[in-house]
Amino acid sequence: MKKLLWLSTLILVLGSFSLAQQYRTFPEIKASGKILVGTEGQFPPFNYFNDKNQLEGFDIDIGNAIAKQLGLKPEWKAHAWDTMLIALNQGRFDFVIASHTITEERAKAVDFTKPYYCTGNVIVSKPGGPKTPADLKGKVIGAQLGTTFEEFAKQFEAKEIKTYQTNPDAVQDLMMGRIDAWITDQFTALEAIQSRDLDLQISGLLNTEQIGMAVAKGNSLLLAALNQALDEIQANGVYEQISKKWFGKDIRCK
Repeated sequence: MKKLLWLSTLILVLGSFSLAQQYRTFPEIKASGKILVGTEGQFPPFNYFNDKNQLEGFDIDIGNAIAKQLGLKPEWKAHAWDTMLIALNQGRFDFVIASHTITEERAKAVDFTKPYYCTGNVIVSKPGGPKTPADLKGKVIGAQLGTTFEEFAKQFEAKEIKTYQTNPDAVQDLMMGRIDAWITDQFTALEAIQSRDLDLQISGLLNTEQIGMAVAKGNSLLLAALNQALDEIQANGVYEQISKKWFGKDIRCK
């Protein structure tokens, strides 16, 4: 659902590492007994730190279920969003599960699994505020920096697009009246409103996005293993159980 990486920066970094393989192959991962998993930790209800400073969320549960299916112990590493895929290609994680929207631009830099869920963007505003794309003309729109939400917002005739490192910062500015609308993922919007009991309105879905896990470019054996494990947890009921825990419904792509 989210997030469009600064591709030019990523391609430059990838070029500097092109002469040497940075990732662990799946046989190497199996031999070690553990798999290194990257996420952001700032995107509830998908990945975030709870009151005990432990990672939790839909992405975390799915990642743990996939690791278990592979017979591996997951070792989680939180990383800043804007350089996460760069770090992946440097071998700091074996795979990333952090609600990355699958885009052609990102697929030039990393390899994506099949989608593990589908979602879409919405407009969030105060009652009486913008609810449709036409309403956004001349308005100040907020979106998280480096995301597909930011890119999506650029198609509207906004007065200004303000970007934020985290979504809570955007919500705060929306409540303070510093922005007229916030563009984000539908589930993130619902979580933000419900968890803080905010008086905000949400538009209908503006688009549809497929969300994938990512591996370093060329790590084909690991990619195949992740796809197989995803198929297996969707077939055995584990995926549905996790999805209903967080959303009350199955959010896999139909």
